[in-house]
Amino acid sequence: MGNGCSRVRVEIVAVGSELLLGQIPDTNSQWLGEQLAAHGLTSHFHQHVGDNLERMVLAFRTALARSDAVIVCGGLGPTQDDITRAAIAEVMNVTLVRDDSIVEEIRAMFASRGRTMPDNNLLQADVPVGANIIAQTRGTAPGLICPIGQKVLYAVPGVPYEMSDMFERAILPDLLIRQRARGERAVITSRVLRTWGSSESALAEALADRFSELEQGGRVTIAFLASGIEGIKVRLTARGDDRAMAQSLLDDEEGVVRALIAERLGDVIFGVDDETMEDAIASRLRARGLTLAVAESLTGGLIASRLVNVAGASAWFRGGVVSYASQVKFDVLHVPEGPVVSSEAATAMAVGVRALMASDVSVSVTGVAGPESQDGHAPGTVFVGLDLEGETSFVQLRLPGDRPRVRAYSAISALDALRRALDRHGDPAPVP
Repeated sequence: MGNGCSRVRVEIVAVGSELLLGQIPDTNSQWLGEQLAAHGLTSHFHQHVGDNLERMVLAFRTALARSDAVIVCGGLGPTQDDITRAAIAEVMNVTLVRDDSIVEEIRAMFASRGRTMPDNNLLQADVPVGANIIAQTRGTAPGLICPIGQKVLYAVPGVPYEMSDMFERAILPDLLIRQRARGERAVITSRVLRTWGSSESALAEALADRFSELEQGGRVTIAFLASGIEGIKVRLTARGDDRAMAQSLLDDEEGVVRALIAERLGDVIFGVDDETMEDAIASRLRARGLTLAVAESLTGGLIASRLVNVAGASAWFRGGVVSYASQVKFDVLHVPEGPVVSSEAATAMAVGVRALMASDVSVSVTGVAGPESQDGHAPGTVFVGLDLEGETSFVQLRLPGDRPRVRAYSAISALDALRRALDRHGDPAPVP
């Protein structure tokens, strides 16, 4: 394996006709790619292949021809279409041999659940000659470590929690040993800045000069990830000699990128990595000891649903009113009778729900989800009302898309309007 300081190249092959048919998403390859990158391992290719022996053999041989290590996910189950073992045996040019110790482990696993092992599960004890076993701890199928010349092929179940367990226990340690044998100890790590209120092209333009500077050579890269109703993500990736160096590079680059975005696009960054818009709201309310109430019309409870996703939301979220019918707006929230898609109605809804719920602040949303116009406004017209301790304001939005998208965009846009209003109100908010 010794080739100077070149990195171990790892390829992922996901097995299953259901992946090709689009019946399930391939979350395994995504997770493995993230883990490999985090440990400085290169992954240039991912493949999908159906449950067909000839095509699987071709996929495995192709992967081994261009990569040093191959991780195969799926096809280790007990049914007739689980043929990964047979394909690997053909690639290794060996036979399959039944391992009685694996049979007993599977039988004991069934017995512990008060069940009898079906004969089909015997297939999971078939092992290519020369392969090593990755013991199963969360399911019935063991994994495989299959040396092929100076290269290696790993096989793990397609069930995500079984796959991740075997990767962490057996595959990653083996890959790192191979990496160290090459003299390569680099660590690659990433950080994601989450934005709302700007387009991907505007972000790219704001960071164009910095992007070009980094492309001239360096240890940090920038990428843009469009994430639908969750906004645009700016991913920073750093490569360091060790984890501390990689983190330091990320810290420095984040400061540069934040400054450029703030200068050119304003306050569009709301979170980092897994922080959601509702997390951003929660952190600001907690920091100030404030409580929140919501009044929703076209979103029909989407805003409240997002807020209660945050653990401990009961400490700051008082509740909400889904005032979908106009009469409910008039009777419950005391909105003046008249058009309900207007800035006046949105503001009155915010004032009304804040009084009703005895909260410190409130946010409301009313608008036209479509497909028909309402109160003279076209679909996608949305008004957000805000009441922060008696200080009222509103935001008018024009959102794109069909009815479901307008509703989803309205929910996150209303929360973003609240985030920005909280940052302007009272003590400074914590930086995400």
